[in-house]
Amino acid sequence: MLFALATAPGSPERPNEDWAATALPASGRGGTLVLLDGVTPPRGDDGCVHSVPWFTARLGGALIELSGSRQDLTLQEILALSIRRTADTHRSLCDLSHARTPQATVAMARWDEREIEHLVLSDSVLLFERSDGSVLPVLDDRLDRLPPGSLSSVEYVDSRLRNQEGGFFTAAADPAVASRAVTGRTPVDQVRALAALTDGASRWTEMFREGDWADCLGVLREEGPQALIDRVRALEDADADTGRARLGRGKTHDDATVVHAVL
Repeated sequence: MLFALATAPGSPERPNEDWAATALPASGRGGTLVLLDGVTPPRGDDGCVHSVPWFTARLGGALIELSGSRQDLTLQEILALSIRRTADTHRSLCDLSHARTPQATVAMARWDEREIEHLVLSDSVLLFERSDGSVLPVLDDRLDRLPPGSLSSVEYVDSRLRNQEGGFFTAAADPAVASRAVTGRTPVDQVRALAALTDGASRWTEMFREGDWADCLGVLREEGPQALIDRVRALEDADADTGRARLGRGKTHDDATVVHAVL
């Protein structure tokens, strides 16, 4: 088994809000990976005295601990418990009912000698490289299904879309959101590698159309996670230089993190 991980902040002037980790169980059989993309809040009050990196570090720490040690719990149950545990650490100090309380996207996978369990919430991506060489993306596409222009108003997003039916869901302070995640199980003998990408890295396929998901995983296999991030940065710089407006939700560069696991 081989793990490779790379991350880069979107700007040297801001802390990286992504979080990622991998682990092997004490039994030596199987493994787990966790990837979070902290949601940068709009300017203004978010009801919390803590930063997004504070939140992702605590949520991620709970997720990697429980996914590696509690085989009796599903990933949905682990996400719910981790959200509750994180919320309890700052419930007395912060307004966790605020729509912009710190939150994150989630991509997780856990495997043993029989199967791989996965979970995706919001727009991070999980890729399965099958034993026949084909690549299956696991996506939560609710953001992509929103009406055009619906994300342009902070007030509309907060009141009608964020963690609401008909909108999109992220891991914030409500454990019930775990039931909204995309989940599944796959026999482990059908998969030879996994990759998890925050949307700052998945731009290579989703925004710049440099290749499909199989091509993306091919870059990871041949060149590694840092090379994919470097390719994204070069494309972003070229896009900005030519004045094109493909950069989605307003960031020239976004935090970008990739985890690649060869089983």
